[in-house]
Amino acid sequence: MDSKTAVHLIQERFQESSEVLNLLSFDSQTAKTLAKIAEEITTRLNKGRRVVIFGNGGSAADAQHFAAELVGGYTNHNRKALDAIALSTNTSNLTAIGNDYAFDEIFSRQIQAHCRQGDVAIGISTSGNSKNVLLALRQAKRMGVLTVGFTGHQGGLMKKDKAIDLLFQAPSRATPRIQEAHINAIHSICELIEITLFGRGKN
Repeated sequence: MDSKTAVHLIQERFQESSEVLNLLSFDSQTAKTLAKIAEEITTRLNKGRRVVIFGNGGSAADAQHFAAELVGGYTNHNRKALDAIALSTNTSNLTAIGNDYAFDEIFSRQIQAHCRQGDVAIGISTSGNSKNVLLALRQAKRMGVLTVGFTGHQGGLMKKDKAIDLLFQAPSRATPRIQEAHINAIHSICELIEITLFGRGKN
């Protein structure tokens, strides 16, 4: 690919991303959903509950990013750590469960181990159809855990699943654009949680 074509492609992708974020900026209902998610997580964290987050591939990376912001600090690094874990980080757990049970159970089995009633389970799936994510959210719901889904415009099975209490849908059908919207949503949630619990911190 010549440099002119490469530059055009990069600019096109940035434009696509900005269009998705622009849609979100004018969507008051989506903003209300994210505010509600942040409120529910904040309430539970303040009561000593735990947040568990999970997804596959790029969504696993987003889950780890989400947990890191809650444990390590988003912009306020002078506050206490919050109880959050990403279920994609322990390779021994993942491979043992995948080998001894099934890959579909790698998250639901960990939900059984790490969650208690009143906790929060956040499943991320750009398609909304990741079976292991859906099974984990259903397991969490049975245990009295608040369930939150992150997906794309079409929503897939996640959109129709009654086991999910709160759902954020990125307004795009393209996986990269969905993931970019997800990380912006995650940052917004983390900021709201941090401000509510600790006030405004400094970088």
